[in-house]
Order: sequence, then structure tokens, then C-alpha cells
Amino acid sequence: TMIFVYPFLTVSLALAMKNVLLIGSASTEVLERLQKAELEVQKVSETPNIIDWLEEHGSSIGYILTNGHDGCPGSYMKWLPNLRLISCNGVGYDGVDVEAALKKDVIVTHTPNVLNAETSTTAIMLMLACYRDFLSCENHARSGAWEAQGAHALTRTADNRKVGILGMGRIGQAIAEKCLAFGSSISYHTRSKKDDIPYQYYSSLMDMARDVDCIIAIVPGGAGTKHIVNAEVMNALGPEGVLINVARGSVVHEQALIKALQEKRLGWAGLDVFENEPKIPEELRSLDNVVLLPHVGSATVETRAAMGTLTADNILSHLKDGTVLTAVPECA
Repeated sequence: TMIFVYPFLTVSLALAMKNVLLIGSASTEVLERLQKAELEVQKVSETPNIIDWLEEHGSSIGYILTNGHDGCPGSYMKWLPNLRLISCNGVGYDGVDVEAALKKDVIVTHTPNVLNAETSTTAIMLMLACYRDFLSCENHARSGAWEAQGAHALTRTADNRKVGILGMGRIGQAIAEKCLAFGSSISYHTRSKKDDIPYQYYSSLMDMARDVDCIIAIVPGGAGTKHIVNAEVMNALGPEGVLINVARGSVVHEQALIKALQEKRLGWAGLDVFENEPKIPEELRSLDNVVLLPHVGSATVETRAAMGTLTADNILSHLKDGTVLTAVPECA
């Protein structure tokens, strides 16, 4: 048997593996670590026509660094014959076409665990802000209304509430643990019961919505959970009910939510995510029974640094020996 070796092919593949396509943004620290490993970073944000660029240079890309929101369109794949890994900065990766990646033997990674604490704190912050009418109280003090008009109206307690968690993954469990500090009784709804979870399980989201005071949504985005929190669920939660969404905007039917809040069929909502980010409908922004955050669930200096480190670690680990630290379940 004769073996033919084509050194120039080996060299070209090695060069291909040395380029990273950056979709979205990355911290200076992350970019420096990649450059230190002699990886060249091509930023989509600084590339006028990305499809034209990919058509010409796509074969030079071995890695993609992205995030759950910007993701990676499946349409890019045909221009990336040497792509080996998509490293997603975020626990959610619904913006990445995992199916298209798998078909090309491309690994997808994400950043689980490092943002559990921060995102669960954001959920609790929104719950407290709704129950204690934080925005109105703060405005009452800041505007001088306290001095001019007297005390603010009474609010409601956040203690000893029945809290239903929609989704019971790592972040859902972190939310549950923090709710316990407020005396909450916890229940949850997922597609199937989790044997290692001590809280009450509901196979029906509607039944849980009827029984609890507050629902906190923390399920993955995507077609399987689109509008899972619909008008019927909101009606079941009721005029004293609170809905918190720290999952994905697609999980809640936004137009139904606006109507339910306007008509007071749902009491309050605390939202970190929206259907068409960064656009928030004017009808939602004008309501006083909703607390709005600009998708900052994990957005602290400390947590984003940890997420960035893990995103880079996955690329550098693959560069070194072909392994990754935190593959998404579909690739594990």
C-alpha cells in the first residue's frame, strides 16, 4: 500500500483552524487570550457584507465565538467547510442552529453553571420589585411626593408565597433555593418529573398557574416553548398573580401579556426578556404594573468575566487536543 502525503493540505487546514469568526461582542480579556494563542479574530460587526466575506474567506474559519442572542445562522454553514466548534457565550443557545452544526460534525458549547447565581438573583429581584411595588415607592420618595402628599400606599408581602417555577434546570434550582429564604412553597412544571427534585411537580402548567401566587419562567427558548405562557395561563394566574420571565422573550405571548396587564386579569409582571429585543412595545413600557429590565439577567462584571473565560476555555481546549469543557446536551 502506498501512502501519499500532501503537506500543503495539512498546512492549509492548520491555518484554517487558527481563525475565529466573532458574532456579537467579546471582552478585551477574551480577545487577548485568543490572540495570545495565535488565533486571528474576524469580527462580523466590522465586516460590511458578511456573506461576501464568507464566500471568499470562509474556509479560513475554524471557530465561531458567539452568544445566545446573536447565535449563528445555519445559512453560514455552507461557507464554513473547516468549522470545528461554535463557542456560545451564554447558557441559552437557541440562536445557534445546532441541527445544522451537528450535520457538519461541528461541536457547540455554552456556559452553564457560571451564571446560575446571577440569573437567579435577577429573578428574585424582579419578584420583590413586583410585590413591594419598588418602582412606585422609589418614585414617591425621589419625586417629593412623600413630603407633598404623605405616605405611599401599602404594598404586598413577598414572603410565604406559593411560587411555581416553569423549568427546573440548574438556574431553576438556584431560584428555588433563594425563594426558600423568603418562606416560599415551591412547585415546578417541566416536561417530565425530576426524581432528584424535592418540590411538588405539576404535569400541567395550567394547574400550577391556578394554584400558585407567582410563576417564574426559566425554560430554554425555541419552538418547543414558544408562547407556552399564553392568555389562558395568565388568566389562571389571575389578578393577584405575578409573572416573572428570566428565560427567553419567546416563552411568553407578549401581546396577550400586554392585554392581561392592561385589563388587570394578571396582576403584575417582571420581565428581563422580550420577543423582539431590544424593542419593547410602547404599550408595555407605559404600564405601571410591570417591571422592565434590558436583558441583564447575568450582566454583572464578575459573572460576564466568568462566562467569557469559559467561552475562551472551550476554544483553547479544542485547539489543544480536540476536547471541550461544556458541550451543549445535543453534542455531549
